[in-house]
Amino acid sequence: MQNIIIKKAGVEQLNLLLEWRMMVLREVFSLPESYDTGRLRESCKAYYEKELAAGGHVACFAWVDGLIAGCGGMCLYDEIPSPENPSGKCAYLMNIYTLPELRRHEIGRCIVDWLVARARERGIVKIYLESTRAGRRLYHDVGFRNMSDMLKLPGLLA
Repeated sequence: MQNIIIKKAGVEQLNLLLEWRMMVLREVFSLPESYDTGRLRESCKAYYEKELAAGGHVACFAWVDGLIAGCGGMCLYDEIPSPENPSGKCAYLMNIYTLPELRRHEIGRCIVDWLVARARERGIVKIYLESTRAGRRLYHDVGFRNMSDMLKLPGLLA
């Protein structure tokens, strides 16, 4: 794949960010077309408006031959410092997505590399993500490792 360009996305691309976020969620959660994403979209809109402006979220699109081929995002936040993370700064990569017909062409890797570089520029050493089964190989190839010391309390949908 030639000429993959990663560009930061801001609040001025809000509608595009929301469109891609809904596309990602539909695929990752296997949501049927009949699933109403209206409230979820509004919640995502409020999140993007607040966090993009405040610098708490970094979003990007991958462009190939003038068309968007993928997207990615990174939530930035602080936790209490520890020996493993003395600054307390954290980055959580999310919404890493490539159009199905363009997968296996390094687009996802370019998105991840770009986001990790933005985290490193901020001095962040604790960078993590959740992965679908399909994305695991990419993340391992980039250098991510499984975390054996984390647990998750499942949320309940209303």
